[in-house]
Amino acid sequence: MKILIIQQRYGIGDMVIFLPYIHAISKKLNGPVSLLAKESSKANDIFGEDKHINEVIILDKEKDGLFGFFKLSGELKKRKFDKVFIFNSSLRYNLVAKFAGIKSIHQYPLFRSKDNIVHSAKIFTENIIGQIVSTEPSLKIQGTKNDYDKNFKHICLGISASGPTKRWDIDNYVKLCRELIKRRNCKFYIAAGKNDIDLINKLKGSDVGNNFESFEKLSIKETLPIIKNCDFYIGSDTGFAHLSVALGIKALTLFMDSPVMAYGRYSSRMVTVEPEGENDSTKHETLGKDKVSFNKVLSEAIKLLN
Repeated sequence: MKILIIQQRYGIGDMVIFLPYIHAISKKLNGPVSLLAKESSKANDIFGEDKHINEVIILDKEKDGLFGFFKLSGELKKRKFDKVFIFNSSLRYNLVAKFAGIKSIHQYPLFRSKDNIVHSAKIFTENIIGQIVSTEPSLKIQGTKNDYDKNFKHICLGISASGPTKRWDIDNYVKLCRELIKRRNCKFYIAAGKNDIDLINKLKGSDVGNNFESFEKLSIKETLPIIKNCDFYIGSDTGFAHLSVALGIKALTLFMDSPVMAYGRYSSRMVTVEPEGENDSTKHETLGKDKVSFNKVLSEAIKLLN
């Protein structure tokens, strides 16, 4: 039986959140699945060693619009899928599946405009497989022997974000690292890319700069074993925070302008800090990056340090 799963959201964090449900469907149907996903989700990197996924089909711009509709349905038709599980309410994907000749189509209710990413996926999957599914993601990778110096705490530092409203000021990270180093020997791994070079250089150029290494030249796949061997993560609500919990480490995640109830409550390994005055209420348009308490972040980081 050939199975297709469609998860079209853009983010790495989104893809991590769907991990338990993709795995659950694969296990229930006793075989690996194909996944239709955006390039920006980095599904190829995330699932490169995952036995539950045998193929990632990239949903690129050529598959947009009317011509893209027929291109996509044609590509899927060639693969002769028997079942499809569509993790959205879009009529477009429903019709694509029908045009591709897929007989068994499972999908969220059509035309639903709002949902909680975790709750919707969990309910949808549980209704299909008839079993309770944990929301905890688990990402298995090879080659993660931990030979890091045990005299140091190894900390993944998520200084970047998808936009400036979700990014804590870089000076706060310098100050935070300085305070942590006073308490323990620490080595920091800067989870940021080439577009964040100015932020990376500010950290490396600080008085604690000798304690940093950066991900700027690494692919997502190359960062996974490094994150896995870290003691914990501190930083923004980004893909790296979600990869951290999926790899089994704690993530102290700062929610400033994204929905904490959707992205911050699905894993027991995620510890969250919200802007002052918010309590499980941070969402898009909160714009709270300047209201995140440094002392609160430091206090939570020290708990993880100890």
